[in-house]
Amino acid sequence: MNDLTCIIIGGGHAGLGALKAMKDTTRNMANGRRIRFVLFDKQLGHVRKVLLFRPAASGEGIMVPWKRWHSEGIEFVQGTVKSVESGKKLIRYTDAQGCDAQMSYDLLVVTVGSIVRRPDPDQGGIAMTDPQAAAHIRERWRANLRKAAGESNLEERKRLMTITVAGAGISGIETSAELALAMQREAVALGLRSSDISVYLLNAQERLFPEAPEKVGRKLDQTLSECGVTVLHGRKAMREEAGVVKLNIGGCLAAGLCIWTIGLIPNPVLRGMGLPLTPDGQVLVDECYRVQGMPGVYSIGDCARIVDPRTGKADQMTCKEGGLQATRLGKIVMADLKGRPAPIHESVMDVFCIGMGESRGLLWARKWGLDIIITGKLAWKAKKLAWDLASTLR
Repeated sequence: MNDLTCIIIGGGHAGLGALKAMKDTTRNMANGRRIRFVLFDKQLGHVRKVLLFRPAASGEGIMVPWKRWHSEGIEFVQGTVKSVESGKKLIRYTDAQGCDAQMSYDLLVVTVGSIVRRPDPDQGGIAMTDPQAAAHIRERWRANLRKAAGESNLEERKRLMTITVAGAGISGIETSAELALAMQREAVALGLRSSDISVYLLNAQERLFPEAPEKVGRKLDQTLSECGVTVLHGRKAMREEAGVVKLNIGGCLAAGLCIWTIGLIPNPVLRGMGLPLTPDGQVLVDECYRVQGMPGVYSIGDCARIVDPRTGKADQMTCKEGGLQATRLGKIVMADLKGRPAPIHESVMDVFCIGMGESRGLLWARKWGLDIIITGKLAWKAKKLAWDLASTLR
């Protein structure tokens, strides 16, 4: 009897989670047929996107080779999937050598995720979009500090020792904290005063993390201040030009570097794949993650529009939601293969964890109308565990 081929498109957090969940649930077998899992991704390994600030601050690598997840029944293909032909049950893709190819499937899981939103080219600065951009950010601020060490003009030295982070979501918060601490260490090594390092986090809202109670925002402000980050609320960067960041309310900041962390959008590659999409570019799925009008095709993670049928609440673009969706997908696929009723999507409780440098973190959860807040080393350990679980490294 022929094998069943299950293709997963995208080796991000949701893709790896889906692969693990389906493999664990099916044990590589369904209805007497062996399941062959094939993971497609354009990268040579899994990019831990939630840690993009690490190469920007410390130079740490965040790509893990695919062999870390290698086991019997799993194949990895480096390539970019161009289209899905559900009628023929095949995908068309371009391989690593640039050659066009195709592969048939029995089951297909689309987990191509999201990409970092980019500002317009004329707005200047650097968007922290990928490991290469993060490495460029590190090169820039380190070069600025070396220049500052030999600069006699006090105003210019101050500018070289200043960066702005435009966008104060979780990514912006974590990036600004890690950069401030890394720059302080580098300044001392160069004979500069760490207290002269300035990192500004520009927050378009009136407080940080408005989804949570005000006391959570105050805690974040306090911890960031301890790291050396100054949060400017109600401020939005309009553009960076010639070392000056212009603000929405008038005025400007002299800065050696402007970094954009302005959120995520669904992966644009979806628009050419032939899948049903929302106006915002997310894949349309039902309460069991089945893609509308495409039997045997599922989608989870940032690229899918997933709504709790009981509450009407849509999942956010976080690895927390993606991980839980992946776990449920394993059970859904098994149920569909067996012809049994499948579990349906349920929203998760409000819980967020933010890391702000070694031993600094904040965890907020809401359950039964109660707010739970944990700070310090314990919250940091919880965040580190979440990062590892997102990449199925635990």
